[in-house]
Amino acid sequence: MTEVSLERYCGQWSDADSDANLKAEVAEYTRADPLPTLENLSAATGIPVGALVRYVLVKWTAEGSEALLALGPTTVERMWSHVEAAEQAGTDEARLAAYHALRQMLAWLRAPLQQR
Repeated sequence: MTEVSLERYCGQWSDADSDANLKAEVAEYTRADPLPTLENLSAATGIPVGALVRYVLVKWTAEGSEALLALGPTTVERMWSHVEAAEQAGTDEARLAAYHALRQMLAWLRAPLQQR
């Protein structure tokens, strides 16, 4: 198994660099430490942190690298799509399904706020 170090990226690049946008986003998103969130989620669920890291990486890379890089806007749009679909369907069942989908997403987003 390959060992991976979670590190910040503070590289330098020029505006002409074809990967400048990616490098800027990696530098921005790696400022935060993801472990407190994963440790809280691990404590709440009993799932080992390493398994959660693997899950997150596989889930997001399976959905495309852009989803990983644009987690904020992507997540908001995913959440909104459940509301929009429920409103278009106009049924209590669709609204309840949207509630359950949103509750799961919010539970993930709320994990770092929970104290153990």
